[in-house]
Amino acid sequence: MTKYFKVAEHLFSLEMPDSCSLWSRLGQYDPFEVEGDAGGVLFHLTLVLGGQFEPEPSRKIMYDAPTEPGETVIKLFKTDEGWSFDMTPDRDIPFSSHLRASGDFSRGFLFLDNRRVSDAVFGINNSMMLLYAFRSAPLDTLELHASMVSNSGKAFLFLAKSGTGKSTHSSLWLKHIPGSELMNDDNPVVRAWPDGRVIAYGTPWSGKTPCYRNIEAPVGAFVRIQRAPENKISPLNLLKSYALLYSSCSGFKADRGIADGLHSTLERAVTTVPCYVLECRPDEEAARVCAAEVLK
Repeated sequence: MTKYFKVAEHLFSLEMPDSCSLWSRLGQYDPFEVEGDAGGVLFHLTLVLGGQFEPEPSRKIMYDAPTEPGETVIKLFKTDEGWSFDMTPDRDIPFSSHLRASGDFSRGFLFLDNRRVSDAVFGINNSMMLLYAFRSAPLDTLELHASMVSNSGKAFLFLAKSGTGKSTHSSLWLKHIPGSELMNDDNPVVRAWPDGRVIAYGTPWSGKTPCYRNIEAPVGAFVRIQRAPENKISPLNLLKSYALLYSSCSGFKADRGIADGLHSTLERAVTTVPCYVLECRPDEEAARVCAAEVLK
């Protein structure tokens, strides 16, 4: 069985046997499911059941960033046939998910070392996110590590390193800023359209918070969250705005096509949408200080 999904107007598909019990564990994709493949497919992922993954002899490590305990670990390799990923939800857990991708990331095959449901769902979600980010990067699209709320018809994205307070600040908006709604709590998508619009979209990927909403809104602001003893918000210049979004977007930046696509989209985003740094405490006043500036 093949199911099709659409996020930020990009269509992609997942193939598994009809009888596979994992379909019932992927309800987060239901709001994004569409019929058929009209309009072309961004990428196609197939779950390989019963096949043992064997590392390609030609593979060469391209990405292996240091991680903290509890963080997802992803290793990227270049092979003669394309690309290969090893994935685990924690650096202390052996790699159990292996994604083999074509050179342009349009085709992926996911191999699992065991049949535990949690490992399988982890592998599917991360494979979909990786293929989506890499394939859509040249198409005016950014997959961001951010928490996102809507208010007054616009989306506001809070960006920071993991554990710095993005989700906390979103929750303060939900509690103290009337009209606020959570759009996504970890991996929203932003797309810069040819007519100048910069639109944010909910996705099937939202970290530890289950918020899988097929919704969209024009971006009102990007806000960097920075812990401080006092609450203060300041605008960022273009260079710092670019650096903020660059550090928060997903994509293999050593690949020329992906890097060029990200640069073009980032440039359009920061010249269209205001960016700020919010030095703050995790309290009600921080949300009110931020809202007073970005909603005016």
